[in-house]
Amino acid sequence: MCSKPFRHFPMPDLLTSDTSRREFMRTLSLGAGASLLGASALASPLDWLAPERKLGVALVGLGNYSTGQLAPALQQTKYCQLAGVVTGSPAKAAQWQKQYGIPAKNCYDYQTFDRIIDNPAIDIVYVVLPNALHAEYVVRAAQAGKHVICEKPMATSVADARRMIAAMQKAGKKFSVGYRLHFEPHNQAMMRLGQTQAYGKITHLAADNGFRFGSGGTPWRLNKKLSGGGPLMDMGIYCLQGCLYTKGQVPVSVTAKFTPETGTGIFKEVEAGLNWQLRFADGSVADCRTSYTENVSRLRAETANGWFELEPAFGYGGLAGRTSKNDGLLNLPNINQQAAQLDDFAQCVLLNKPTRVPGEMGLRDVQLLEAIYRAAETGQSAATTDVVQLIDRVKP
Repeated sequence: MCSKPFRHFPMPDLLTSDTSRREFMRTLSLGAGASLLGASALASPLDWLAPERKLGVALVGLGNYSTGQLAPALQQTKYCQLAGVVTGSPAKAAQWQKQYGIPAKNCYDYQTFDRIIDNPAIDIVYVVLPNALHAEYVVRAAQAGKHVICEKPMATSVADARRMIAAMQKAGKKFSVGYRLHFEPHNQAMMRLGQTQAYGKITHLAADNGFRFGSGGTPWRLNKKLSGGGPLMDMGIYCLQGCLYTKGQVPVSVTAKFTPETGTGIFKEVEAGLNWQLRFADGSVADCRTSYTENVSRLRAETANGWFELEPAFGYGGLAGRTSKNDGLLNLPNINQQAAQLDDFAQCVLLNKPTRVPGEMGLRDVQLLEAIYRAAETGQSAATTDVVQLIDRVKP
């Protein structure tokens, strides 16, 4: 487990001269874009290391995200590769063996999963199961001596999140949450612009994320026992994350309100949507909205001297940004986000360095999600001052 919860870099005054501003633009472009491109010509810290083999990754759960995003990304990664799968479907296991050349000995079901302890070909376990199952399989993977990535949200309760962290610490293995946007150029640029106050102090943030839940939606997401909640747990967590890493602070309180059912009849156990407001210690606020009835994706920051935003902001591709100054700071490439995320974690393992998205960050967010639900259920402001100050600091 990483001993330091996050990297903190000093923030010099970058914008006091034209030369400094040009250097900021250059660094922003390189740091948030080119260095994450799969075919980048920039040197990696591991280029001199030349590991004997790529680290083996086993995907636990072969649903839409593993099938459509993670498995294809693992065909593009430099430091890790798809080495195994865990599924309750023998037919899926056979299909993946054939499609990706996975040996039968590297395929497990949920009963035989613990035998992975004896498989040296698998270094990293990526838990991609319904939210309520994350804790069980992270703990079991830790007991098997594997490094772990867990999809967001990390858990459906603070107690489970703490149990997961404790298990990984006991195992002495790396633990990361699947926050892919921390490795995505546009969102990294939002971090830089916000945290360096490139346009001045942020006075207001706005974030929206949602989709129309139809026949293509995954049924378990409407099951509160499995999901832990509705769109807040699924899509709204991106809004929460986006506001926190753009502002560079955690809020002191939150107010929230559920949005009404739309007459579809499918939202019997979880909310159809939710609006909430985060209030920060400096008086600034973030207005957020998540929904299973609207197609929205936006992250916007307003300052005393202008604004900057992404729209779309949170998808797997096609992200686009703009600023009030038309300075090109958000004209950045789209990359394979999952490949960048996976390779970064592999480098953390190979170089024994901290991950920028540790379990402690996942715990912080579960605490905040619980506070948002508490505020919505009670109609009262919920304090968040007991939440750990854990923000992804970026090097300008």
